[in-house]
Amino acid sequence: KKTKKEFHRHHSSETMENYYQRYLALINQEYQGSVLQLIASEVDLSVFLLARIMVEKHLSHCYHNGNSPPRTAVTNAMKDTTLLQDNRLAREVEQCILNDANYGPLIENVKQYPANIISIMTKFYQNFFHYLIFKNNLYSSTGLEYEYILREKLNNLALAFLDENDMRLQGYDKTPDIKLEVPIAVNGDIVNWVESKASFGDEHSHAMYMKDQYYSYLNRFGPGMVIYWFGFVKELNLDGQPGILIVDSFPMEIITLKTCTDHDIN
Repeated sequence: KKTKKEFHRHHSSETMENYYQRYLALINQEYQGSVLQLIASEVDLSVFLLARIMVEKHLSHCYHNGNSPPRTAVTNAMKDTTLLQDNRLAREVEQCILNDANYGPLIENVKQYPANIISIMTKFYQNFFHYLIFKNNLYSSTGLEYEYILREKLNNLALAFLDENDMRLQGYDKTPDIKLEVPIAVNGDIVNWVESKASFGDEHSHAMYMKDQYYSYLNRFGPGMVIYWFGFVKELNLDGQPGILIVDSFPMEIITLKTCTDHDIN
């Protein structure tokens, strides 16, 4: 309802151009996180709807001399981002489509199941709460993918660790995605555990995670690291909690016990 009410404010020609120029400015500043998710958070707009605005302005500037492109051209570019000249924009649009839980083709596919499928779903998911579980599982696939990526990176570095399932078998209730058997150091910070978030880290969601998860991990396992794979607002590091390192990718340089041992021997 809020998005529908403010639709015209976000979609005026002047506002759309301002959003696009903000995107270009952040790209020129070599912003490392997800620019579109940052802007969407700043202006309080769905990431999918903002992505569509950016695609429309990109097509306008690149192919239509500043005039509005046909709606079909915008729709086709949202479906096939290889049509965009801007590779960075293409990648970020794909991220926005995956991470918007209210708008976009993934949601429309859920809404447009054939009647027989809906009937089967209705019988299988006996009440509304079961349906919510189904919907959440649908969107958890991205999170599982990035947890797999994290485990592969740790395995490639021959770092011993426990995952959530291992820790629950040991009796822990609240567990990070990864508990390292032997701590590592990243940029001078000790890391005992790693939490993977396949999302953009804004102040609101981060505060919720701090309360529900990170403080518990810090108290039980010591300092750790959170990876927001799609970037985060810079304020999170400026006002960060000591003992919780926030990054947007797996660190390229880490110090392990083996590294220290080899250095001492040499």
